[in-house]
Amino acid sequence: MVETTVCNSGLAAMRMLRVSLVDELEGQIDSLVEVLLSQGVFSRDDREEVLCHPGPRARVRKVLDILECKGEEAAKIFLSLRSHPQHSREGDTQPQSTEYNKVKQKHKDVLRRRSESMLFYNTRHGEKILFSKHYVNLLLVDGHQGLDVKRHEVLTFGQKRLCLQEKSAVHRKITPAELFSDTNGIRPVKKVLVTGVAGIGKTILVQKILFDFGVNKDHLAFDFIIHMTFRDLNLIDKPTNFQELVLRKNRHLAKELDNILANDDKLLIILDGFDEFRHYRSCDTDVFVTEPDEDAEVKEIFGSLILGELLPNASVVLTSRPAAISHIPVGCIDRFVLISGFSQDEVQDYFLRYFQDSLLAERMFAVVLGNELMLTLCYIPAFCYIVCCILKESKDLCGESPKTMTDIYVQYLLALLHSHTQGRTETFSQDPRAGTIQQLSDIVLKLGRLAFQKLMEHQTLFYSSDQDVAALKGCSLVSTFLDKTVVQEPGCTEEVYSFTHLTVQEFFAAVFCAVTDQPLPDAVQGTESIGEIANSGHLDLFNRFLSGILSERNSNFLSRQVGLCCQKEKADAYRQKIIAELTNHCENGAHALNCLHCLFEQQDPSVAQAVQPNTLRVNVSDETLSQMDYNAVKYFLNLTKGKISELDLTGTGISFEALKDIQPLLLRCENLWLGENNLDMDAVQVIADVLRVSESITQLGLGWSNIGDDELQTLCNAIRAKKKLEELWMEGNRVTHRGLQSLTDLTPDPLKKVV
Repeated sequence: MVETTVCNSGLAAMRMLRVSLVDELEGQIDSLVEVLLSQGVFSRDDREEVLCHPGPRARVRKVLDILECKGEEAAKIFLSLRSHPQHSREGDTQPQSTEYNKVKQKHKDVLRRRSESMLFYNTRHGEKILFSKHYVNLLLVDGHQGLDVKRHEVLTFGQKRLCLQEKSAVHRKITPAELFSDTNGIRPVKKVLVTGVAGIGKTILVQKILFDFGVNKDHLAFDFIIHMTFRDLNLIDKPTNFQELVLRKNRHLAKELDNILANDDKLLIILDGFDEFRHYRSCDTDVFVTEPDEDAEVKEIFGSLILGELLPNASVVLTSRPAAISHIPVGCIDRFVLISGFSQDEVQDYFLRYFQDSLLAERMFAVVLGNELMLTLCYIPAFCYIVCCILKESKDLCGESPKTMTDIYVQYLLALLHSHTQGRTETFSQDPRAGTIQQLSDIVLKLGRLAFQKLMEHQTLFYSSDQDVAALKGCSLVSTFLDKTVVQEPGCTEEVYSFTHLTVQEFFAAVFCAVTDQPLPDAVQGTESIGEIANSGHLDLFNRFLSGILSERNSNFLSRQVGLCCQKEKADAYRQKIIAELTNHCENGAHALNCLHCLFEQQDPSVAQAVQPNTLRVNVSDETLSQMDYNAVKYFLNLTKGKISELDLTGTGISFEALKDIQPLLLRCENLWLGENNLDMDAVQVIADVLRVSESITQLGLGWSNIGDDELQTLCNAIRAKKKLEELWMEGNRVTHRGLQSLTDLTPDPLKKVV
């Protein structure tokens, strides 16, 4: 009867059998959807639409609804596949067992429970912050276009927050659910590298993926998601195997683990925090592991997983700070994704969720809008939280409005100390008893010693057996700044601590370094310069914090509020080091961005004015610059006088808005380099306006900046008006014969050289 109906009308048969089909297909619907996709009946969008529905029965119904719209031929193919599943496609995965599906649901329940509360924000005892109510969208953009393989270290694109404009056509905005969607059709996306600076939201993105999977919202093309952190992997110091790594925190998977790993095309593995891995410099190994139960060192297991030697069909998400990713074998990465944090609307949304009062949130956000530094910092989620902490505890900004990152963290320190000492003592800043301030300074110093020593050793995890951790035992304030994890090892249980955020560790380390008697560490005062330290990607923020704390105003503030006094000789020596290094960098045209940031943190015009190079050359090239970076550059150059011999902004991602902002500085430049930026007509118009007015500019570099004939015509009109420019570098652009015609009357006068 059914077969006759199929021949006559597939749609009619499908409608008649609808109720029984729901019962019949619920155990195999996911695999059936994959077959429909492979047969060309379903599109990828159809598959995603089905998989977004929670529960197998709802998915069967959605499949039937979609087939209704596809027509007669699609219905016949579907019923044929359903009647003869063994002929559906070669190598098709057979429907999984009932036990497998039970473990699958159990795993989702576990991930939902683990991720339903915010992971790292410092909450009071008993306080629960629901992830679903406090998550604010992060801006994710495809980063592949900006990472063309010009050299082997394709990913050394800078330490700073990527200030990417949402409207930029170069970067495609994506959602977490689209991480594995096919971008170019050349090969499937299996390995995804997610990168972003400290505090930008990498771990929160991971939590978002786990939470959505746990509540059946997204990522349902996978049967299982295995989540590991490199902080946990650091605890393993003997050979192990991938199965054991999975079971350390997922014992509920034990019975079906062989089956789960055998179906690795349905497995997503998330590895969070590669930059915190103690072996991150030695992962590009030639020792391979091919079986999940094969014992090896952790770094060999990780390397084999990334290179596809182990579980070759599994999908992998790897997160890292930019500093460490040059050590990843990037040839196996299918997609590069940058997290650029919050947009201004999302900052506002975060304030509303944090303060839970629309009027209060609006008032606090207005305070931030009035402070460019705070607003810029708030684009980074971790800093946004810190700013909210400051505003909540102080009900406004105490004292002078913060101008630097160090100012923000000093306020954060005081706000949390104030919060956690209320009810125990009087407000410490007003307490006449020296004992209270002395107690606070002792705690800060102990935390600082721990932070400093571990930072110098590239460590972010501290064990309860460590002497410096033991010194903090019994201190109620420690939980304000340190997170504790209890790790179960064979035969023992150990407590492992870390600072609530790596930037907080760097701040405490800088405080300790600034106020103790010991000399500056070799890495700061020795042969390595501030710039070289920044290039290593290790102590960049530490140096900026150190400079800010050693500044006169923060030094005095900490002395009054917490009783911590900076060493005057050390402060003087550090200022002289900044002056000497910046003078040297300017003389030689060396990369100077981190030196400029250290100068900016001082907020002392006399330090900037003491920099007296014979030739003023500022090179900040090959860094994607944020607004904070531009602020540091502007701060220095506005305090200098006369011509700027050279300003190198090559490959900085500079936009029209940024060019407009620094236009007065461009007028002082003799040599201006703006190549390897995507310059639209608005940006070119700013450059043309400079060429029409400037009495200084003689060389202009605009190579590989996506300039076409119309933009070149605009530039030529400006050159023709002033006739000061002598050399123009335009290689690698979209200029045709028509564009070149506009140059003919400009050579050899005034243009003596055109590239």
